[in-house]
Amino acid sequence: MLDIPLTHPLTYLLELRGWGKAEFADLMQTHGQMLGVPLATNRTTVWKWEQGQRPDDDAQYVLADLLGVPQELARPELWPTWLPVWEVAGLRRPWTLAGTVDALDDLVRSAHMDRRGFLTITGATLSALAASWATAPSAFAAAADGDRVTDEMVSTLEQRVTTLRSLDAQMGGARLLDQARSDLALITTMIKQARYTDAVGERLHSLAAQVSYLTGWMAYDSGLHSQGQQYYVAALRAARTAGDNDLGAFVLAEMGVHASDGGYNKERAQLLNTAIDSSGTAIPTHSRAYLHLHLAAALAQQGEHRQAASALHRSTQLWDRSSGELPEWLAWFEESQINSTRGKIMLWAGHADQAADFLVASVDASVPRDRAVRAGRLAEAYLEGKNLDGALAAANEGAELLEQRVASGRALERLTEFSGKLGKFKGEPAVREFRERVKALPSPVAA
Repeated sequence: MLDIPLTHPLTYLLELRGWGKAEFADLMQTHGQMLGVPLATNRTTVWKWEQGQRPDDDAQYVLADLLGVPQELARPELWPTWLPVWEVAGLRRPWTLAGTVDALDDLVRSAHMDRRGFLTITGATLSALAASWATAPSAFAAAADGDRVTDEMVSTLEQRVTTLRSLDAQMGGARLLDQARSDLALITTMIKQARYTDAVGERLHSLAAQVSYLTGWMAYDSGLHSQGQQYYVAALRAARTAGDNDLGAFVLAEMGVHASDGGYNKERAQLLNTAIDSSGTAIPTHSRAYLHLHLAAALAQQGEHRQAASALHRSTQLWDRSSGELPEWLAWFEESQINSTRGKIMLWAGHADQAADFLVASVDASVPRDRAVRAGRLAEAYLEGKNLDGALAAANEGAELLEQRVASGRALERLTEFSGKLGKFKGEPAVREFRERVKALPSPVAA
């Protein structure tokens, strides 16, 4: 994992409510007495919970009642994910133009907070979000009073977003988060206050969706998982308001990547099946290839290798049949992404040598940020194939990119995990040198 401090959700809860540890312990005791559940909670108990100790079932029952969380949602085995740390921007807003604008506005004002290491949207909530997207209308209404937005102004913004996307591929998202947030704030203000035609409005909402997604991607790349999810929810809403099902299905697929990183592989597959079933043949062939490629990865992560192979075959079929230009937000999707997923699937299925072949092809054709991330996966494949020299060469290539030109929490995490697998080779000078190199790598510059 990244060498950054993890803040427990309970700590955020106390901060949001303005409760000190001792005050919270007293509240728990008092509320427990009211419920007929005696507790011996004290400041030290609360501190231990914040350090990762799980409260017993009685304490969780009292806390859920104190917070007004239904007991069916506060099952002890779900601790600490059931804690209501905050309302995710836009999660419960209506699927209307006003709901989309409110969600974007909430996000611009408050999405700087993040529970590093914890996903805010998990389990059934994630699946319900996908279902509500699939059935929501593509409403678009009149603009608020304000200055008129011209086609030329929107074209300038679109070019700015294209440049931001290109910089992200070269540098990683950590250094660009502030710029992306500023762009989203500008677009949101224009949506709320300006005057424009319906056609321009659709372009503005499409831009809002793209920038929300891009900002969420940069946050995710920087290790800010919960913040990334919030931006993705806003992107999903803005895409629906713009009537862009292609972009919405893409965002669902990307939300699935977050879910799988949190261990929610089943939910990832559900998100993708929702996107595939809802979109059908209405979206371009290359987008369908992208969705099936992600589905293949989700199935492989669950150990369903036969179904994963089928989904992968479907993806490559669609990719071979695709033609025409890809939309700007998917222009980076190419053979290197397909080879990367092929490699991962082969690696998870225990075929390290075949995995390495696909991953080499992917790394060689990747932009710098993706090359840094995929170098760690290639190193893992070489190591599984008993090729220590190849593994170290790949990992050192990733480390060099992080030292010189790329800021990516994902790449750093991948290399750190690989370093941890080298324990039995710790007597090798090259291994010691690499492990020291990883420890010295800079953390992504993001907040």
